[in-house]
Amino acid sequence: MRKFEKLDGLVAPLDRANVDTDAIIPKQFLKSIKRSGFGPNAFDEWRYLDHGEPGMDNSKRVPNPDFVLNQPRYQGASVLLTRENFGCGSSREHAPWALEDYGFRALIGPSFADIFFNNCFKNGLLPIRLPAAEVEQLFLQCAGTDGYRLTVDLESQTVTRPDGKVLSFEVDAFRKYCLLNGFDDIGLTLRHADKIRDFEAQRRETQPWLFA
Repeated sequence: MRKFEKLDGLVAPLDRANVDTDAIIPKQFLKSIKRSGFGPNAFDEWRYLDHGEPGMDNSKRVPNPDFVLNQPRYQGASVLLTRENFGCGSSREHAPWALEDYGFRALIGPSFADIFFNNCFKNGLLPIRLPAAEVEQLFLQCAGTDGYRLTVDLESQTVTRPDGKVLSFEVDAFRKYCLLNGFDDIGLTLRHADKIRDFEAQRRETQPWLFA
């Protein structure tokens, strides 16, 4: 998992509440359990005017010109502004996979669905909860400013606006530690690889019948 320390990122505003995980990555794309390759189909039903299926050549599909992520000014965005209850619906881990593979590193909104919120931290995404009034100001500034960028600093737990105003956010200390160091669940376990090997070697000596 990639470390998250500090991000100076272009912002894209998704001005919709209750965006569910099937909208983030539609069910027909869930056949793979690899973490990569889902970005091209993130928000597929909103990004394209036709119905998408795995294996389609997206370069030959018709994009929806009204969808915010298809607008040239938001190409390359790494910060996604969201509304209430983002990531609701099914618990599919493919949703944060798709967002991360698309290029997003941080999500900012007033609230996130609980399981989605937890899955983000396990997959290198930083979901930031801010008061609704502060999120509204970000939406207004982003709409009125081409190339609107935010600086997200996980160590200091701050979001800095272009006008210099600093917004603070809360994050669980353990989740912060994992993101700063790039530890997913497997990475956390592998910190103890030497102890695991020693334990297995000792077990082979004391309980050899288990390895026959």
